[in-house]
Amino acid sequence: MSETKRVAWCITGSGHYLKESIDILYGMENIDLFLSKAGEEVLKWYDYDLKIFKKKGIKVFKDTTASSAPVSLLYEGVYNLVIVSPATSNTIAQMAYGLSDTLVTNMFAQAGKCKVHSIVFACDTEPTVITQAPKKPVTLYPREIELQNYENLKSFKNVDVVDTVNKLKSAIKNFNER
Repeated sequence: MSETKRVAWCITGSGHYLKESIDILYGMENIDLFLSKAGEEVLKWYDYDLKIFKKKGIKVFKDTTASSAPVSLLYEGVYNLVIVSPATSNTIAQMAYGLSDTLVTNMFAQAGKCKVHSIVFACDTEPTVITQAPKKPVTLYPREIELQNYENLKSFKNVDVVDTVNKLKSAIKNFNER
């Protein structure tokens, strides 16, 4: 195992700030990509080919095993940071209530159990959200439960929950300066 710790970047099924998240990911080193099944689908909808990530030296882990086998890399100390960006309201709800039945939610849960810091870029954080769908901008109106789950997740220890691209960049910068 290399002395350099890696970052586990997780993508769920949201297109909300997907391009911006990937732009940030491309500007970092020592990144591995973890995709939920929905994350893999959304990358295709937004015309991202997984071969591009591999060409940039990014290992890609897909949600293909019932036990989310790649989480074992957290136990081996490979990662010092888990980033979930972008995170759907479904993923936020699962994480807020301790459910871990996808590769991404398992990575988040096991990061917490291994005291590995996490940064989560939540999508549904305000009463009105304008997001870029594959073909056009769409206005969404998150329900009260989605806003409550977002607030609940913000109370977790060793987790930064952000709601803008600038806050995501800042959280990563602050983590790297520790």
